This record gives sequence, C-alpha cells and structure tokens, in this order.
Amino acid sequence: MSKSVFPDNFLWGGATAANQYEGGYLSGGKGLSTLDAITGGNHTTPRMITYKTKEGKIETCTRGAALPEGAVGYVDPNQYYPSHVATDFYHHYKEDIALFAEMGFKCFRLSIAWSRICPKGTTEINEKGLAFYDKVFDELLSYGIEPIVTINHFDIPMYLADELDGWSSRKVIDYFLFFCETLFKRYKDKVKYWMTFNEINFLRSWTQIGIHQNDKQAKYQAAHHLFVASAKAVTLGRAINPDFNIGMMVAYIPSYPMSCNPEDVMEAIQFNREQEFYIDIQVKGYYPAHKLKEFERENIVIKKEAGDDELIQAGTVDYIGFSYYMSTVSASNPDEVKFVGGNQMPAVKNPYLQESDWGWAVDPLGLRISLCKLYDRYNVPLFVVENGFGAVDQVETDGTIQDDYRIDYFSKHIAAMSDAIELDGVELIGYTPWGCIDLVSAGTGEMKKRYGFIYVDMDDDGNGTLDRSRKQSFYWYKKVIAANGRQD
Repeated sequence: MSKSVFPDNFLWGGATAANQYEGGYLSGGKGLSTLDAITGGNHTTPRMITYKTKEGKIETCTRGAALPEGAVGYVDPNQYYPSHVATDFYHHYKEDIALFAEMGFKCFRLSIAWSRICPKGTTEINEKGLAFYDKVFDELLSYGIEPIVTINHFDIPMYLADELDGWSSRKVIDYFLFFCETLFKRYKDKVKYWMTFNEINFLRSWTQIGIHQNDKQAKYQAAHHLFVASAKAVTLGRAINPDFNIGMMVAYIPSYPMSCNPEDVMEAIQFNREQEFYIDIQVKGYYPAHKLKEFERENIVIKKEAGDDELIQAGTVDYIGFSYYMSTVSASNPDEVKFVGGNQMPAVKNPYLQESDWGWAVDPLGLRISLCKLYDRYNVPLFVVENGFGAVDQVETDGTIQDDYRIDYFSKHIAAMSDAIELDGVELIGYTPWGCIDLVSAGTGEMKKRYGFIYVDMDDDGNGTLDRSRKQSFYWYKKVIAANGRQD
C-alpha cells in the first residue's frame, strides 16, 4: 500500500455556516440578522428579501437588488424563512458532533452568528450566546476535533443594516472589532484557526453586508471597510493569542479562456482579477494597480482615513481559505457561448465538462489548477474550506442512501489535492467539504439540493422530523480520513 502524501497533521473535516445550519433564530437571546428576512426559493425561483419601506409598505426584492432608502428588514409571519430552523444544530449539536467524531473528523468549520453574541451588533453582549458556543467548542474538543471558526458568514445583525446602512458606515468596523475581541478573549484557549469573512468577494448587497445601494461606488466603499476591519481583527487576534492562525476566505472560481484568441485570454485575466483583488489586499497588503486604474476610469473614490493603508499592510493573513466548487470559461464574444448555472452567478459552459443538476461544472482538475495558481502567486498555506456536490438524494425503502455520485465527486477532488501536494509542492493544511451534514442551500434556499455525508429529514417547506441518518458517503469518507487521504 502506498504512503499518503498528506501531512500527518492534515485537517480533515467538514464545513457549515450558522445561517444555513444552526437555526434557533430567536432562541437564547439571539437578535435578528439580515438572513432571517430572506425567503426560500428554488432552481428557477429566486430567494427574496422581505422589507418594510419608510412609508410602512411591505415589499420584496431579489437578494442582490438595492433597497429603497429608509427600508428595514421585515419578517413576514405569512412567509417561510429557511434560516429560522435550518437543520437545527442549535438543538442537535451533541448528536451531530458525535457523528462527525464517528467519521474521524480532525476539524469542524462553523461560523458564529454575530447577532447571537451581540443581538444588535453593537456592544451589548448576550451571555447565553457565548455560553452556547462554549458548549459546542467543549464538545468538539472532547473528541479531539479542532474548531475552525468563520467570524462572519454572509450576514449582519439587522439593526446595523437598518440603522447604519451596514458596512457603508465606518462605525461598523468598530462594532465588528468589539465582536472579534469578545470572541478572541472568550475562546482564546479553545479556538486556534479563524477566518474573518466568508467568501469576501461575494459580499455585495443588503443580504450579506446590510448596504441599501449596491452600485460599484457603494460596494467598493463597503469592501474597503471590510478590508480595514479584517486587518485590524488579525492584528488584534495576534495580540490576544500569538498562536492564533487567522486567515481570509474567498470563493475561487478559475476561468479558462474559451480559446487561444488573445481577446479570450484577456477576458479570463479580467475575470480572475475580480477574485484575486480581494486576496491581493488581504495577503499582500495593498490595492493592486489594475483596480486603482479601474477606480480612476469609473470615478470611484474610496474614502480612507489616515493610516488605513498601513493598517491593511500590518494585518495580512496567515493563510488563504477558499471555496472551490466549479470552474468557468471567459469569452470575448458572449453571443457565441452558452450559459449554465453557477455559485452565486451564471457561468459559461465548458464543452469539455459535465454539470451538476444545478448547472455547476464538475472539474476536479480545476481544483489542482486553483491550488497551483494560488500557491504560486501568494506562497502562503492554503486551506480548501468548501468543496462539494449538490444533488437530490433518494432515501430507499430500507432507509439507506446510495450517493455514489457524491463519492465519485469527492474521490476525484481529493486525488487532485494529492497531486497538488505531491507533484506541485503546494502547502495544503486542510480540507472541509461543504455541508458535511445536510443544510439549507445559500443560493436557492432549498433542502433538496443536498451536500452532506449525513442526511437530515427536512424538506423545502420546513416539513420533517430533523432525524439524522448516515449516507453511503459517510462510510466512504470515514475510510478516507482513516487512511489520511490515501484511496488505493
């Protein structure tokens, strides 16, 4: 039997997010977050924001749309909101962690709900919220499972969105730093690995960051505040515990040129820059020249305070965490291509690849390509913190779930990571497949789009027992972890 190429301390595990998994949306003193006002949807029907205008009218709009000035988030009692119960980690954490331990997890990635710790997002602390995560971390550590914490995952306390226009306000930096300081001091002996913001390149509207307008000026000003906040959090965390590893997290979708036509190649460069921009700032510590030129051309003016550039330079991260689900293609003539589905965006069909039922290109080699590109460009440790295959699972009459398609997907992606380590010399520290237990889809709000090794009995309308059961992939992943990634 061959020797594993993965390091002995490689962090095998799984990943979730509070707004898609935790539930208990008003339990234990938690306040509302923006995600609590986002309805369900499906592959063809978008999720909607429900809000109240300053005139008192109840309206809806899509998740990426701008909200009118003065509009506030509104939870309509006649609507179903998937985040409110999700798959109820809040009440099942002991059972779920026991299942993770049975699979042999070395780590578990979760996010902390900001509005559970600070119900309004300000400096008011909810002790019951802190105590909940104490119990979760203690349970994980009792099994030897390392917590990997995303500090903020795709939402913001609704009060900050309603009253301050979210991250468009510089005041939110201070509130975020208070939240971080509270976490770092409370959990400094329980959590070593942190990430500041989930998929920072997808933070672009009221849904994720509480901003009402989402033109490029508003989006990039908010992004600057996120960069400053992240850098200050890194500096603060290191002061509280020098042993912390604090990373950034980006959605990485490599784009290939449609052809060797230089016009297509340039399109691919420009596409890839849109995600590398966020990594450049958080790893290299400065705005890249191409983005400054874009700001100049488009009259985008980023309001900075004195010392912001130095703060960003001082607060660069220890590692890059990234999600990888799919690749796409860039073409100079959009009339000559076909569009398919994608992670938070449509993508161009690659004629060499198959897609999932939701239209996402399945491209294991694209993961190795991503690892090579990121390591060659930044030369810092990498952590694949999301990867997975959304599919409809069938529960057989005997209760089993034969998800061979998921096993095939993971097997090929783990092989790609193995090649990146052995053949390309990439420093990869861990792998946490997304939705290791079934949870609500961020993109569509569905339950039928399942990712987990563990099945949860819950449908798209919130009906079900929430009972957990092991899929075939559960037993397969357990063997993979036991063999430290070796698949022969």
